[in-house]
Amino acid sequence: MKRREFIRKVGGSALAGGTVLAGAPAVAASAQTYRWKMVTTWPKNFPGLGTGANFLAKLIGEMSGGRIHVKVYGAKELVPAFEIFDAVSRGTAEMGHGASYYWKGKSEAAQFFAAVPFGLTADEMNAWLYHGGGMDLWRQVYEPFGLVPTAAGNTGVQMGGWFNKPINSVADLKGLKMRIPGLGGEVLRRAGGTPVSLPGGELFTSLDSGAIDATEWVGPYNDLAFGFYKAAKYYYYPGWHEPGTTLECFINKKALAALPEDLQSIVLNACRVANQDMLAEYNARNNEALQTLIKEHKVQVRRFPDDVLKKLHTISDQVVAEIADKDPMSKKVYESFRTFREQVVAWDRVSEKAYLEARDL
Repeated sequence: MKRREFIRKVGGSALAGGTVLAGAPAVAASAQTYRWKMVTTWPKNFPGLGTGANFLAKLIGEMSGGRIHVKVYGAKELVPAFEIFDAVSRGTAEMGHGASYYWKGKSEAAQFFAAVPFGLTADEMNAWLYHGGGMDLWRQVYEPFGLVPTAAGNTGVQMGGWFNKPINSVADLKGLKMRIPGLGGEVLRRAGGTPVSLPGGELFTSLDSGAIDATEWVGPYNDLAFGFYKAAKYYYYPGWHEPGTTLECFINKKALAALPEDLQSIVLNACRVANQDMLAEYNARNNEALQTLIKEHKVQVRRFPDDVLKKLHTISDQVVAEIADKDPMSKKVYESFRTFREQVVAWDRVSEKAYLEARDL
């Protein structure tokens, strides 16, 4: 009995001091450290988006007690912005931080998990993903690419964009060359405009040089940092094309599976924390930045005319419905998204919308 007590005390002391005893593989596995790379579509350290990726990497390190170290690479540092999907899929990096509408060339259904014109707000998106079956569908879409997707941020309702001429009617969209990705870009094309897909780091130069006539990016917090007010005069709202844009972190499936179960849980739950934190930051920062744009830089903030919004809404419904005919997976995602939107809108009419209208009386 004394011998057993001696062994127990020595074993406990060794473990407390970080020493791994022979015959304890579970402890040895938990003490292993992992060095991961995260590639992003954002400029390095860019407010909100780039710093959101940094926050996620820091969070994973802290929550894992230093067992996972994630190094973040901005766009073009390791791979170009629009090549991060393939880079993580083939294992060049373990994680990617971007937005799923950039990958419509990989899967039409991917676009639903970022933003749908006149679709779900940030809170509604989170409800669909976490409690409406959206996350399971997202994982099915990314499964063929060896990736595990997660929500890792949200910008909330975005602004409609920066324009070098006023938009007074639908006719003003004709021939408009605008940077606008995803489904919103297709809606603009059918309205007579020309959508252009450009990474964030190229937007100011393109707008300032006249290569494009307009650009949407995110909202006041980010747009002020990019200095768009120096290149365009008119700032429009609302962001009909991105009512609650989910940012993603996708993870190489083999790399995630190679982690012990507790570290897998830490990585996935860190993404969930980052998702909530980014939305809170945008809600806290946007109005201050908007007032700076208006008062200091004399930006003209304008609302899209009702006839323009109605036309865009009609086209949007057509575009989104047509995706369901692309392939069985797209149809499956579309049906889930459409059903959930109908349900949540009915509730919002007597909750969020009713309250906001009452508050403004």
